[in-house]
Amino acid sequence: MKPPGKLQLEVVHERSPAGGLSAHILPTSATMIGVCMTVMSIGHLGPRDDMRLLIDRLLAVDALVFLASALLSFISMRARRSGARLEAWGEMVFIAGLGLLALGAVTLAFALR
Repeated sequence: MKPPGKLQLEVVHERSPAGGLSAHILPTSATMIGVCMTVMSIGHLGPRDDMRLLIDRLLAVDALVFLASALLSFISMRARRSGARLEAWGEMVFIAGLGLLALGAVTLAFALR
């Protein structure tokens, strides 16, 4: 047994599949699906017109994009060989979802009267 002051720690520098960006993209994508659904619900408080229908459809598609990102991130954490490639796809899909959400926010801002 070694004395308490002489402990040596071994640092492992391997990248585990669950420790990459996927661990952050998965919960954030799920949160963004909730954001899209919340904005769609709030939009139903106002009058129904063509612009609100466009925003609803845009946000519905965006929720599906975030769902795809979450699924890719989850699968990348489970995959042994193709995890890094799936994680990269999940990241790209997530960024596309953020772009669609920003487009929806701008459209919503101009639709308000």
